[in-house]
Amino acid sequence: MAEAKKKTVSADDGNPMQTLVNLWPYMWPADRLDLKMRVVWATVFLLISKFVLILVPYFFKWATDALDGRIDMAGLLPTFLLGAVALVIFYNLTRILQVGLNQLRDALFASVGQHAVRQLAFKTFVHMHQLSLRFHLERKTGGLSRIIERGTKGIETIVRFTILNSIPTLIEFILTAAIFWWTYGFSYLGVTAFTVWAYIWFTIRASDWRIGIRRAMNDSDTDANTKAIDSLLNFETVKYFGNEEMEAKRFDASMAKYEKSATQVWTSLGWLNFGQGLIFGIGTAIIMVMSALAVQRGEQTIGDFVFVNAMLMQLSIPLNFIGFVYREIRQGLTDIEQMFDLLEVEAEVVDRPDAKPLVIAQGAIAFKDVHFHYDPERPILKGVSFEVPAGKTVAVVGPSGAGKSTISRLLYRFYDVQKGSITIDGQDVRDITQKSLRAAIGMVPQDTVLFNDTIAYNIRYGRPGAAEDDIVQAAEIAQISNFIKDLPEGFETKVGERGLKLSGGEKQRVAIARTVLKAPPILILDEATSALDTTTEHEIQSALDIVSKNRTTLVIAHRLSTVVGADEIIVLKGGEIAERGSHADLLEQNGLYASMWNRQREATQAEEKLRQVRESDELGVVVRRPPAI
Repeated sequence: MAEAKKKTVSADDGNPMQTLVNLWPYMWPADRLDLKMRVVWATVFLLISKFVLILVPYFFKWATDALDGRIDMAGLLPTFLLGAVALVIFYNLTRILQVGLNQLRDALFASVGQHAVRQLAFKTFVHMHQLSLRFHLERKTGGLSRIIERGTKGIETIVRFTILNSIPTLIEFILTAAIFWWTYGFSYLGVTAFTVWAYIWFTIRASDWRIGIRRAMNDSDTDANTKAIDSLLNFETVKYFGNEEMEAKRFDASMAKYEKSATQVWTSLGWLNFGQGLIFGIGTAIIMVMSALAVQRGEQTIGDFVFVNAMLMQLSIPLNFIGFVYREIRQGLTDIEQMFDLLEVEAEVVDRPDAKPLVIAQGAIAFKDVHFHYDPERPILKGVSFEVPAGKTVAVVGPSGAGKSTISRLLYRFYDVQKGSITIDGQDVRDITQKSLRAAIGMVPQDTVLFNDTIAYNIRYGRPGAAEDDIVQAAEIAQISNFIKDLPEGFETKVGERGLKLSGGEKQRVAIARTVLKAPPILILDEATSALDTTTEHEIQSALDIVSKNRTTLVIAHRLSTVVGADEIIVLKGGEIAERGSHADLLEQNGLYASMWNRQREATQAEEKLRQVRESDELGVVVRRPPAI
């Protein structure tokens, strides 16, 4: 169980170095000596490449002076290197060597950066599953997936550019400043330092301005993606109401906002690049004029003039990267700040430090004075108390909004009760681990959502690693094996997203097979047949009767015909127990249950008569109809 309150990373908007400190454990993993060595070697090659880089303009200077006949390097270079051609060759060799060292450094660090991305993405994924049901009911899947996608890319950006660009640029600036000061005096150092300061200051200010534009673009991108996924997931509903044009307009409205923001992003980038070029161009011009005047005075050679220009051109590259890196880091922080917010969301339901695994002796369930609300202004359960004896079946029925499904969610501990307790064999569910609790309970919900994979995968989900024979046996118990055998690909048939290629009854049978394979001592049937037609309901109910035999079973029911055989029926109304007893006892009481039973029986009879009429029409039997008006 992860500690929800522990913050792994913080999106520090103004302090990239703090983010680097937070990310360092992922770039220097304690359990990966091989990655640590890669960091060490990458650092070594980084330092070597910078010293080699400084030699490049020196060879350029020496070659220029050699061509001018003014080279005087006795004692610094071997005689065979003093020729202009040799110096030109070594000038180019050092350039090639420097590029090679940089690529070797990047290659060594690649696995380190990707490891950090993987670890943080994994942590976010796990954290999403540890957050409570309330969080996921309030989030939009499309927006959530896009936040995580951008966040992982942002992490890679920060890791790569901070290590591979910021530190090398700092080293190069220090070396350049030292050489200018030592060789040409403080005035050259002063102009260079002021130019670099002005460049960085402008870059930071302009990039900060662009962050707001980038955030607006991300928001509109997330909104457009959310609308697109939501619309596609509800494809059939869109078709039912012929609202394709409305959906397209909603999506286009979001994309119009994205278009506007994206245009501003690129326009502002143009102004940023122009300002950077202007600042560095002015600084370069000043230093070049100073050097040209020194050459005219005989204080410097043509090689010095070329050397100063080459050093400045070399410095412009990492300086440009400073602007680029700062922008990328800030934009990366913008991209991952929502992901970091997700990591900082506290789980509503957490295991206690001393939580122990659930020990099932018989599987008896007890609700004792349970109070619960989603919103304090709207209580759902008001002091509900009942028991489900081991191996028995207890049904909970009642009008919509009475709190029936809330009972199953509390037993699964998707939420914690505000008052009272829920126990299994005398063990409070708040005192045991969530993993062991949910391992002991099997659920067949009303709305069965399947993974976009094979039928075998969805059944095996009840017990990963189960043998093929066990899957086949579970399908037979769930009365779906004949249907599967008739499919061209059998158990390897893809069910489509959310199981949309299967009918409601077929999906329910897969859910039952999945629960059979899990073989839990406790079973929850949460309105498992309420969305099915009467014929399919009877077929599914017979499979459920087999599955629930000798298991502690809690049935949340809408259709009362499915709970006639329950050992006890609890009737909820307004979050309280209004009636309780067997089916016969409740009918004798002639109260709420009897009223619900009579209404449903009348509806069932009307449905049966309508079905008979339709069958008669199909068989060609003449049915008397009222005359046309």
